[in-house]
Amino acid sequence: MLALLRVKGFLAFIGVAFINAFVDLGHKIIVQNTLFKSYEGPEQIILTAIVNSLILLPFILLLSPAGFISDRFSKPIVMRWSARVAVMLTLIITLSYYQGWFGLAFTMTLFLALQSALYSPAKYGFIRELVGTDNLSKGNAWIQSATMVAILSGIVVFSLLFEILLTDLYVTSEDPAIILQHIAPLGWALVLATVMEAGLAQRLPVTPYEKSSLAFDWLAYRRAALLKRNMNAIIEHKLIFKSVLGLSIFWTISQVMLAVFPSFAEEALSEQNTFVIQGAMALAGVGIMFGSLLVGRWSKHSINQGLIPLGAVGVMLGVFSLPLVSSLQWASVVFLLIGISGALMTIPLNALVQFHAPVDNMGKVLAGSNFIQNISMLCGLVLTVMFSLLKLDETWLLYAIGVLAMVGAFHTISMKRNTV
Repeated sequence: MLALLRVKGFLAFIGVAFINAFVDLGHKIIVQNTLFKSYEGPEQIILTAIVNSLILLPFILLLSPAGFISDRFSKPIVMRWSARVAVMLTLIITLSYYQGWFGLAFTMTLFLALQSALYSPAKYGFIRELVGTDNLSKGNAWIQSATMVAILSGIVVFSLLFEILLTDLYVTSEDPAIILQHIAPLGWALVLATVMEAGLAQRLPVTPYEKSSLAFDWLAYRRAALLKRNMNAIIEHKLIFKSVLGLSIFWTISQVMLAVFPSFAEEALSEQNTFVIQGAMALAGVGIMFGSLLVGRWSKHSINQGLIPLGAVGVMLGVFSLPLVSSLQWASVVFLLIGISGALMTIPLNALVQFHAPVDNMGKVLAGSNFIQNISMLCGLVLTVMFSLLKLDETWLLYAIGVLAMVGAFHTISMKRNTV
């Protein structure tokens, strides 16, 4: 694992991935915690689901453009421009905090996601260019670890500072504009982070790969013909398709779980502190980080597919245990188990997709993978909203994703277990 740090540009690449996730998560936590302080019950769950939907929609709508950009231009150049755009976006976000424009802050979640959607295929496609096919599992383990540490850090840092800045403000169904103005200095942390990201992106080694002959077919895009081509690139390759389905199941479970658990903790566990609740969920990030290290140790110079069903079964056990917990401490243990198991499942699946994707069409395959995963997550959030509108107990929704986790476990067990 540590040997990859000697690869030129790899440390900068990890830094860019870390900061991008840290900023996205930081703004989302601020908006989500503001919702938590301002609303309760079904309204809170619905608005939280909408925030998560705003993050997913760009990955769905920009499937074809994102894949084209990744295949057409040098991937480090794409990441550099994405980082520069992020600086401008965080400046607008900071302004919205200080002015108390909650509507704008809420909407900027979508624009940050647009930036990430265009950047994502380039990021994952660059792993193979940077470290080679022999180190795909280790490279993915590093990226997964960096992303999870960023998520963990973002949850802890922004939730803690959020609560500290609100210590002089008694909040019960408070106006979100007032809350935003109290926590406005957190916007400068987002700006500083994106400036650092832009600096690190400049250190990425620029690869000569660039297809100047490629042109984007806007007519085919409007007619969804490009979507069909991208989907065919995945569906026609059975192992890639099965891997993407496995990834989709895990991330759908994660989205629903993270949208529902704050309300579940408030109602069933009588917990009101956002830092404590977010901290419990953050242990899933710790688990993924630890699981990533295990994958790197157990994979060596290959993709160990035997870890996939092991992780899927662990996720299933964790999700079924979550609605049964009687305290936040036990919930933390369950989130840790889900995180470790999720890493054992998703890292080899991601590596399989990258390994089997044709070099010339890797951007399209990875963008298609993002599309399928995000459609699945959006369906999960729609289900969450339906449960809330029908005023059904959150516990039943947690059991429902437990059933989905069981389906995922059987799916991964059915996949051919061998080492690539």
